[in-house]
Amino acid sequence: MTRRVIQLIIGLFLYGIGIALIVRGAIGVAPWDVLTQGIDGQLHLGFGVITTIISGIVLLLWIPLKQRLGIGTVLNAVLVGPAADVGLWLVPADLALWLRVLLFAAGLLLLAIASGIYIGAGLGPGPRDGLMTGLHARTGWPIWTVRTGIEGLVLATGWVLGGNVGAGTVLFALLVGPLCQWTLPLFARDRSRREATTPAFDPA
Repeated sequence: MTRRVIQLIIGLFLYGIGIALIVRGAIGVAPWDVLTQGIDGQLHLGFGVITTIISGIVLLLWIPLKQRLGIGTVLNAVLVGPAADVGLWLVPADLALWLRVLLFAAGLLLLAIASGIYIGAGLGPGPRDGLMTGLHARTGWPIWTVRTGIEGLVLATGWVLGGNVGAGTVLFALLVGPLCQWTLPLFARDRSRREATTPAFDPA
């Protein structure tokens, strides 16, 4: 159990750093991060703080969906935001375009690896993953329909509020799934988990 918690924490920290690299790339971010940027642009509380607040609000939506929290769920909600702030503090903004493209690519790869690490610990889904699977269970709609609806809504809301939608947003949508499909089996706890988890994985 201790090893799995350590794996979880490492994965979540790296996930936050990956988000920060993508944000500093400034060529477009993931849908949920578009929402985070948009809200932060209005409230000026900091990217990591807004990330944590959104996670908390999403967890409240678990209640009517009757989703169960795991330690991984709680740690995801409280660690990813601060880790992203650390990354944003370490990496300067307003870099040359070629450097920003490299940052985006590195961030996307790191995020996929981090997803494999923290999901492979098997200690509970993240808040957004649980919202997706909870709605799927309650409505009977396909996972892809639920995910597309959720991410379309948060993307549109974030864009209206001033979040950064760009080529990186499209690249993220196209590439994160295949990358995570590759990284997840690398960190699964055992063969049976790899076989059970790999084909079903759908990053949120």
